[in-house]
Amino acid sequence: MMCAKRRTNMLPTTIEQPRKRIGSARIVRAAILAALSAGVLVGCGTAPRSKYYQLSVPSTAAMAPSPDTQVKLLIGSLSASHLYREDGIVYSSGSVEMGTYQNHRWAEPPTEMLGEVLLRELRASGHYLSVQPQRSTTSGDYVIRGRLYDFKEVDGSPIVARVTFELEMRDVKTGATVWTHYYAHDEPVSAKDVSAVVEALDQNVQRGIKEVAAGLDQYFASHPVK
Repeated sequence: MMCAKRRTNMLPTTIEQPRKRIGSARIVRAAILAALSAGVLVGCGTAPRSKYYQLSVPSTAAMAPSPDTQVKLLIGSLSASHLYREDGIVYSSGSVEMGTYQNHRWAEPPTEMLGEVLLRELRASGHYLSVQPQRSTTSGDYVIRGRLYDFKEVDGSPIVARVTFELEMRDVKTGATVWTHYYAHDEPVSAKDVSAVVEALDQNVQRGIKEVAAGLDQYFASHPVK
């Protein structure tokens, strides 16, 4: 609700008492400033608080005591549009129009959250000797990278949470890409509010990451590391 502007009466112009006129003008200016301050603090209220959301991250507490393979995996960065490298929750209406919610945000950019969910899921599986984020000081046998294409609410009937990404795994020694996986799915949103959108996006991500984990299991089952 917009704050009503306080009107003030103009002081009459005279030439008989210039000192009083100047003094009165100073008093009026001070009164106006005080009234405006009071209006901002009391009449308009405070700005809405921002709400932050995050994806569910798999627990690593139930890791297998010994890995199935001796493979060391590295999780590289995900590229994406700048919208998905920031913390805004993205919505789209129509085929080309997109925007972000003003007071609803992710705790981290979607690219970072998706990478963390992937890392924790593969680590929790217990199928690998190690799963680490790719850094200059870490070494591994394979590195997984990819691109996030969609991570948004799509208006329609019904409203859906769309997640689209593509991952590839590269052999560190040879530089060859040995495995790829493309994921695209629209998860229906149960209610017309941001919390329901977040829940649907979370479910969609969990579904996609489980597909990735199963695909990697199949690859290493048919390409055993010697």
